[in-house]
Amino acid sequence: MAGKSVPVSPLAPKRFPKMPAVEGVAFATAEAGIRYKGRTDVLLATLAEGTTMAGVFTTSKCPSAAVDWCRDILKGGKARGIVVNSGNANAFTGLKGREAVKLTAEIAAKALKCKPEEIALASTGVIGEPLDATKFNGVLADCAARVKGEAWQDAARAIMTTDTFPKGAVKKVKIGDVEVTICGIAKGAGMIAPDMATMLSFVFTDAAIGTAALQACLSKGVKDSFNAVTVDSDTSTSDTLMLFATGAAARRGQAPVNEASDPRLSAFKRALNKLLLDLATQVVKDGEGARKFVAVTVEGATSKKSAKRIALSIANSPLVKTAIAGEDANWGRIVMAVGKAGEPAERDRLAIFFGPHRVAEAGARDPGYSEAATSDYMKNERIDVKVDIGLGRGKATVYTCDLTKAYVEINGDYRS
Repeated sequence: MAGKSVPVSPLAPKRFPKMPAVEGVAFATAEAGIRYKGRTDVLLATLAEGTTMAGVFTTSKCPSAAVDWCRDILKGGKARGIVVNSGNANAFTGLKGREAVKLTAEIAAKALKCKPEEIALASTGVIGEPLDATKFNGVLADCAARVKGEAWQDAARAIMTTDTFPKGAVKKVKIGDVEVTICGIAKGAGMIAPDMATMLSFVFTDAAIGTAALQACLSKGVKDSFNAVTVDSDTSTSDTLMLFATGAAARRGQAPVNEASDPRLSAFKRALNKLLLDLATQVVKDGEGARKFVAVTVEGATSKKSAKRIALSIANSPLVKTAIAGEDANWGRIVMAVGKAGEPAERDRLAIFFGPHRVAEAGARDPGYSEAATSDYMKNERIDVKVDIGLGRGKATVYTCDLTKAYVEINGDYRS
């Protein structure tokens, strides 16, 4: 899709949120000519000394070189900078990919006067093409000289591939009596499925939180956000979600927190989870070719895990997704997806809803079903699908989008 213009998703937020600077974090972007022409494709983020980091990555057995690098440096627990490039995923590139990662980190470390192991890396774009890291020579040093603290939208744009809008979110919350800020950006539009959703996301806070506690907060928070979204059921080689805490709030009196179970972190964890869900659902709303945002809730399952598997079966079904694209309340396709999920379910206990309209109960069409009312509901941009399995208390929600002709067009000529 290099150089091709696509319309902004109709599901996009009306505006990019107003995001304040997070003390200890600054950004600069540049055009390095990785793949695209006439747009920024490199992001450099600088982090204050002592910044702790946490990360969650793709479960793909074919991870990118950058994912391998981040997993390794995560053991050190501290970061001074981040380099992200779009247009090339540096995945399935063998020794050349590993050498490109090493060189990128060395160039960034020289610009920031730190160790290469303190540089987090991420790449997104075409798989299988070597990344020419020499293009970062001079570019990263120039970026380091002009970083700014509030350049969130510029940062979010630089990491986009087939995205149609930049994604950002912000929360403010107190740890003890001290207010801290959490800001995050994300990219993603296609190749989206747990675990994790196919995307890059970077979240920053000025809170003083130890590495282990930070990792525990992120690992738990991702379960009902980035690991609960799907666009096309395809898991990327490059999924990267990282959380950085600069510790600047300690200078304002925040006592450092080193245990995730510390009650002082309760409000922070709730705010972080909301921010992660905000970013994750923005990714779904930018699903390639998407015209409808869909929330699939399964309740009454034998467990939460079972409920989530059934919900994903529904959300990933091309037949369900195309029916929604056609504004067709075809509940038979929901029944099909429940039945094939491989989880406990009994036909004669099922109840199915499209928004407020119950279309089926006790294994048959609802006696009060109204085709006209339900069809009218299906015209909405947001569609809520609910299935009650009727066997237990397990409940889960998965977020997805419809499947349109535009998805095929975007991916049919992605490398053209």
